Amino acid sequence: MLDRLFKLTASGTTVGREAAAGLTTYLTMAYIVFVNPDILADAGMDRGALITVTILAAAAGTLMAGLWANVPYAMAPGMGLNAYFAYSLVIGQGVAWQTALGVVFFSGLIFLILTIIGVRRLIVEAIPVELRLAIAAGIGLFITVVGLQKLGLIVASPTTLVQLGEASASLLLGLAGLALTIVLTIRRVPGAILLGIVATTLLGMVWGEVDLPSRLVAAPPSPAPIFLQLDLGAALQWGMAGAIFTFMFLDLFDSVGTIVACSYEANLVREDGTIERLDRVLGADALATMVGAALGTSTTTTYIESGAGIAAGGRTGLASVFTTLLLLATLVLTPFIGMVPGFATAPALIMVGVFMFKSASRIDFARLEIGIPAFLMIVLMPLTYSISMGLAFGFLAAIAAAAAAGNARRVHPMLWVIGGFSAVEIAMSLG
Repeated sequence: MLDRLFKLTASGTTVGREAAAGLTTYLTMAYIVFVNPDILADAGMDRGALITVTILAAAAGTLMAGLWANVPYAMAPGMGLNAYFAYSLVIGQGVAWQTALGVVFFSGLIFLILTIIGVRRLIVEAIPVELRLAIAAGIGLFITVVGLQKLGLIVASPTTLVQLGEASASLLLGLAGLALTIVLTIRRVPGAILLGIVATTLLGMVWGEVDLPSRLVAAPPSPAPIFLQLDLGAALQWGMAGAIFTFMFLDLFDSVGTIVACSYEANLVREDGTIERLDRVLGADALATMVGAALGTSTTTTYIESGAGIAAGGRTGLASVFTTLLLLATLVLTPFIGMVPGFATAPALIMVGVFMFKSASRIDFARLEIGIPAFLMIVLMPLTYSISMGLAFGFLAAIAAAAAAGNARRVHPMLWVIGGFSAVEIAMSLG
């Protein structure tokens, strides 16, 4: 039955190999269960409910990828997208988190429509490769700044904007956790980030900075405080159009980049370069975002950590089904997840930032018509504390740089449209 459903024999795999792949993927991406609630709680949302919802959203998206698209990909609330939700939209712009959830829902709906009618391909082709790389690098730098803040290593300064924080037990423990995570990552230990979070939490317990819960296994917290709390009416206001576009845009490139990379590893790329079941994967991604918003979390997207499971032999959706089962089993561990402190999750943010920033090495900064827009996009995300502002300035700079180089006619028409939206967003923010 499993062979017929997932085409195991045709894909050259077995149930045991798929189970091992599912476990590997789970270990490498389970850190999101700790980190996502920590980020979104800063937006005023209930942290206990967020733990449950994060697990359910990840399980729902991963199961869709496994059963509908039959691919060994995991899905969960995306890093960078959750930071944009909490720090740019809710905290930065003062948008209610209920409205922000509505924005996420509509971004997923538009993503689904664009996937069905094929417009997503035009958007991808409109953005120069260098800017796509800069988007990932800029978000990585933004996430790193958030991690350093949570760690207490950098704090606000009235004269220099930022400065080093003061020594404290939590800072020292966080730095120890960061050092351990770096060592485990360099030595390619599976689940290095997750192990770093757990080890730092245990160290905090020994140090007396973390209280041991009354029990480690219990029923998960109720999702009621955030479940179905999305405000769709407020999200449809004109002022939210830029945010909807930004969420959709970020999810599009995050998902496409991940799917392309993982598809080559999983032998899902045809001889003509097209990717098998691409539309189903993107459709599952969009539906997972809508489901996640209804549950009460930021955009759900395809996880690059799926590549670890693929490297372990995963070739079909059965691996994703095993990952889903492990995620659901995590629900009974919510007392332990709830006790994890911010200084234990901060190293995870920093390491994810490092992984995302690596894409900057592929940008040719010597070509100024490419380097200047990419540089502005990267640095303005953390300096304005807004991913959308970094995107907007980068897109406008790309159009201006192309015009200065005499290549205005080569600018893709869709990029002109994106530039128009960017100009409006900047004008509204400055006004």
